[in-house]
Amino acid sequence: MKVLVIGRGGREHAIVKKLVRDRKASQIFCAPGNDGMSEATLVPIEETHVAELAAFAQENQIDLTIVGPEVSLMAGVVNEFNQLGLPIFGPTKEAALIEGSKAFAKYMMQKYDIPTAAYGEFTNIEEATAYLRTQKMPIVIKADGLAAGKGVVICQTLEEAEATVKEMLLDRKFDDASSKIVIEEFLDGEEFSLMAFVSNEIYKAMPIARDYKRAHDGDLGLNTGGMGNHSPHPLIFDTDYEDAINQVIEPMTKAMIEEGIPFTGILYAGLMKTAEGIKVIEFNARFGDPETEVLLPRLETDLTDIMLSLLEGKDIECHWNDKATVGIVLAAKGYPGAYVKGTPIKGLDELVDVDVCHMGTKLIDNQISLNGGRVLFVVGTGDTLEDARQKVYQEVKKIDCKDLFYRTDIAKKVINS
Repeated sequence: MKVLVIGRGGREHAIVKKLVRDRKASQIFCAPGNDGMSEATLVPIEETHVAELAAFAQENQIDLTIVGPEVSLMAGVVNEFNQLGLPIFGPTKEAALIEGSKAFAKYMMQKYDIPTAAYGEFTNIEEATAYLRTQKMPIVIKADGLAAGKGVVICQTLEEAEATVKEMLLDRKFDDASSKIVIEEFLDGEEFSLMAFVSNEIYKAMPIARDYKRAHDGDLGLNTGGMGNHSPHPLIFDTDYEDAINQVIEPMTKAMIEEGIPFTGILYAGLMKTAEGIKVIEFNARFGDPETEVLLPRLETDLTDIMLSLLEGKDIECHWNDKATVGIVLAAKGYPGAYVKGTPIKGLDELVDVDVCHMGTKLIDNQISLNGGRVLFVVGTGDTLEDARQKVYQEVKKIDCKDLFYRTDIAKKVINS
């Protein structure tokens, strides 16, 4: 079997590593990939160049294409492949709007009674400011479109909220992504991620994971694309898991069918366990990053078997081990703002018994070096979260690069709760 993975980061590297472990793929291609993905053949095609990707898949008789990033989905890569009869796992551009537009996601949740925060959507700065003055602080302001995980700001004061609205709507901080904004109620509680493999009305929920969005220890600093993750999440109980499936995943898959845009691919729900019950923070239309890196090591069923079965509309049992995984992002200094590039990374060959997924690296003068905001993701596996946590932090200390930083508190609070 020949498999093409679209994307360039840690999520895609984790998918490649899973394909290698499954031993079903005779050839694994990654477009465009990065220099740390030694297990795959890199293909120099950008994620949004859908016609070129389809031509490559056709010419090389690719048996399955797996889409990593949201930008590919919103560029219509699945639509292009479907027109040519090429097997690809992911939602169409129309279905991916569940991630591509916060306002559309909110509309769907409101229409189909899926629990979420109260909100308003705005394109006009005066109307947005007037709405803010009727709301409690803190409050959450989101760019409507895709902003690489950085388009969400939690504002503690009215002054901060008004300045954020101005930055997004007037200054277009996120270009067209912030031509419309969603202002929503701040949800308090325990955050968690739930993903599912979906094909129309069939869904196979994955185990729970927990993402850490803020840049620094103690959940301080700016929102990022994710600075660490772990699975399972001891503060989310079996009853919460069932509630999340029954109140969020199942009704949204049915809602998409009802709207005439059935969903096939990975449906991701970012959730909050509040005093009033489970509520949705956001939906994504693809594997979460870095949830993928901590979940795929726990998946025992072959990934290609799951995806090809679902593409044929067939149900399939998905088996997960009961191990615990803890993963840490090593980011370039300055991230999520302007960050350092080009610094060499030493010590990677000294790491033992952990998974290393390359997120933003490049080979410069035969040395793996910084080439992105989030650079590496290191995952430890153990019988308990504490075992996994100790292992990953012990190994991360061996990485030598003056321009990398990481959080030291991933999974610490939940273990001690």
